[in-house]
Order: sequence, then C-alpha cells, then structure tokens
Amino acid sequence: MINMKNVKIYTDGACSFNPGPGGYCAILMYNGKEKVVSGAELETTNNRMELMAVIQGLSMLTEKCKVDLYSDSAYVCNAVNENWLQNWQLKNWKNSSKEKVANRDLWEKLLELIAFHQVIFHKVKGHSDDELNNRCDSIARKEIAKILEKK
Repeated sequence: MINMKNVKIYTDGACSFNPGPGGYCAILMYNGKEKVVSGAELETTNNRMELMAVIQGLSMLTEKCKVDLYSDSAYVCNAVNENWLQNWQLKNWKNSSKEKVANRDLWEKLLELIAFHQVIFHKVKGHSDDELNNRCDSIARKEIAKILEKK
C-alpha cells in the first residue's frame, strides 16, 4: 500500500457581477510548504469560479494524495457531500427541476480529479475569521482587477 501525502487546499472564487469578470484562487499546503494558483476569466459566473478554484488546486497535485479541501461554496461542497453529483449523473445530467445541470464541463473534470485523489470537502464560512479563505478571496479579487486592467 502506497503511503499518500496529506495535502490541505483552501479555495475561493469571486465574480464582479454575475455573470461578469471572475477570479479564483487555491492555496495548497503540504509539509510546511505553500503553493498558490490563481487566475481569472472576463465572462463567467461565481459558481464557475468556485469550481475552477477547486479544479485548479487539485490539478496541481502530481501524484495521488489525501486532500482536505476547504471551500466557502455550498454549491461545490453540497454537490459532493450531499450526492448531487451522483444523482445528476444518474438522471443524465438533469437537476431536480429536470433542467440541464449548469457547469457540466467543470463538474465532469472535478469528478475525474476526485476519482483519482481521496478528497474530503469541508465547508467553511466565507468572509469570516478563516484566514486562508479570506486570503483566497483577496487573491481571487486581485485576479479580477488584473484582467480588467488588460481589457
């Protein structure tokens, strides 16, 4: 049995208007070291940026890991922890209202990543006293400002 690394990832996404310019950030922590990944898109939604933060964070891992992932997104955490993803797949990517599931492309990428890694999703309170969540939010918002400067 391979001994997997234990990694913590904090994520956040932000959007100016919804839809509108958005940014994301993931902070990965392992063995006292930290890596930050962030980016932005000109036309997106808050939910897409929340998902991108998680996907980009998990995509940085080069080997199979045990991951504690912290997000303030109920959308992301509930989709995994409350089995929404499994239900959407069973219902041919339709939600409980029988409408197409939004962001299917990102959900499918996330499914690949969580099938590879052992990921536990932890819901944290946003814009509160969680230092790393606040840092992710700040970096995501700076990404929005950077992309708007280039526009």
